[in-house]
Amino acid sequence: MSKRLESVATMTCMKTLLMLFNFIFWASGVLMLCIGIWMRIQLRDYMNISAQGSGAALLAIASLGAVLAVAAVLACCCTARGHPALLYLYGAFLAVVALLELAAGASVYAYRTNLNEGFDQGLNESMAAYGQDQSKSNNIDSMQKTLHCCGNRGYADWLNLDPPKDIPLSCCKVAQDKCVPQDPDEIYTEGCYNRVLDFINSNIGLVAGTAIGVAFFPLVGIFLACCLASNINKAEYEQVA
Repeated sequence: MSKRLESVATMTCMKTLLMLFNFIFWASGVLMLCIGIWMRIQLRDYMNISAQGSGAALLAIASLGAVLAVAAVLACCCTARGHPALLYLYGAFLAVVALLELAAGASVYAYRTNLNEGFDQGLNESMAAYGQDQSKSNNIDSMQKTLHCCGNRGYADWLNLDPPKDIPLSCCKVAQDKCVPQDPDEIYTEGCYNRVLDFINSNIGLVAGTAIGVAFFPLVGIFLACCLASNINKAEYEQVA
């Protein structure tokens, strides 16, 4: 009788821990979903400028987060039912999730490299189309106002275009109605290239680090799910015996 009570107490404890894990797992999925969407919005203008810009990697992170949140809800049902086969299946799913999260983190780092390489080319193309392509003009203006920069490597890049262009008012660091763009004292002189790369790298590094960090968390769930399934099987065997 004491063995049975001990077994019941162990399974109750394991179920409670696994339920707690499922909640944290759900919260991590929601966090990844929010970070992926937020970063896609934050970096939208810069990705549009890059010749290799695409939000696919960040959207993949957001999609994976949504899958994790839904899976965590279903996992609560598996845990409550206490069916060993479902628990082992859940453990296998968590192993796949860990691999996917590692792959997602690696893909974001690779994506960052591609974005960096394409930004120089894309920024020059956008500057050449400034005033002719409204979308690219808006992206350039938004970038220069937000990051307090002007041109690609410096404000003189606007004058060195073929044909040369006037320095945009978005380069002004004083009120635009009082700004004389030809006066270096009234405009931002630092180029946008390094500022944008620093901004992109720091933000994408956060996303990739989150994905890789969360990838090790499912290992806890695998251990709990397998231990609970094993204890349930053991208890059923003892009852039959």
